[in-house]
Amino acid sequence: MQQRQRVVVGLSGGVDSAVSAWLLKQQGHEVIGIFMKNWEDDDDSEYCSSRQDFLDAASVADVIGIEIEHVNFASDYKDRVFAEFLREYQAGRTPNPDVLCNAEIKFKAFLDHAMRLGAEKIATGHYARVRSVADTAYENGLRYELLKGLDPLKDQSYFLHRLNQAQLSKTMFPVGELPKTEVRRIADEIKLPNAKKKDSTGICFIGERPFREFLNRYLSNTPGPIKDDRGRKLGEHVGLSFYTLGQRKGIGIGGVKEKGAPRGGGEHDPWFVARKDMATNTLYVVQGHDHPWLQQHTLLADDLSWVDGRGPVVGTQSLGAKTRYRQADAPCDVLLATGSEIALRFPQAQWAVTPGQSAVLYQGDVCLGGGVISRAE
Repeated sequence: MQQRQRVVVGLSGGVDSAVSAWLLKQQGHEVIGIFMKNWEDDDDSEYCSSRQDFLDAASVADVIGIEIEHVNFASDYKDRVFAEFLREYQAGRTPNPDVLCNAEIKFKAFLDHAMRLGAEKIATGHYARVRSVADTAYENGLRYELLKGLDPLKDQSYFLHRLNQAQLSKTMFPVGELPKTEVRRIADEIKLPNAKKKDSTGICFIGERPFREFLNRYLSNTPGPIKDDRGRKLGEHVGLSFYTLGQRKGIGIGGVKEKGAPRGGGEHDPWFVARKDMATNTLYVVQGHDHPWLQQHTLLADDLSWVDGRGPVVGTQSLGAKTRYRQADAPCDVLLATGSEIALRFPQAQWAVTPGQSAVLYQGDVCLGGGVISRAE
């Protein structure tokens, strides 16, 4: 059996972190649960489930037989994650707050708090894995790799790609080795009170609330024209921050039909957001999923973070990348790699590559890290 350690588990109220805590207790570790409160601006609203989540986490801790502490990271969250999130939206980009939340809160503020409690490791319910590899170039002769979770449908390494060696050396992902169906089965078998609780799909702090309505409270926006690829004005947008590239629903325009256009042509194809021109406050939309404006072969990313501290070199063989969470790794080549920027080329065009989202690089199952997309061509 592995050596007994003091492990602090982030209990979210969900089934994945609950089963993680139970697995660690079964392995003989001393387990302490922490419930993180990251948001409190409108805690009483119907969309904020943090009170219920805490009750669920506390009842899980009771069943497993571990202590639980409620810790408030809301001010850290506001300063480190939410402020950046708003800056990005104001600049017309579409950020990924879950990536920032992991790097700044769960594996920084929470990790620091756990270490103050005398923890040797922290654990979360993420679907990912950590592997240590002998490498004399690293402290203690070990290099830590971040691997995809074994369940390909649940893998969350994309959201964890900003973790570094120090963070990974202290982290455990107990459910990363399991398929989700097995996690649900275990929860059911040990009669966890949240065994049937559905997975949360909302952004980490916004929950399930209407997104545009939420952003509207924080961003000032100027309406402007919506134009097509031929420069025809089709309507008015409510502010560029509220749209993301590739968006299809909620654009607020009807079809535009050419005079005398034959029936059955492409004039009934859906409209997609394709470009945002911040200088002229214009939103450009195109018709059809396969429109050339939605196909990109190269991208530039900055604000880089590499798991091994070094990153890939130009010409590295057989790399894949994700430019958004729910997609398969797309084969790519590294055209340029400096300390501050990386350029990737995809033989197969990528759809609606979006500035502000993360481009994350993989070599097989190993997540190398990545950066924030600054532009695509």
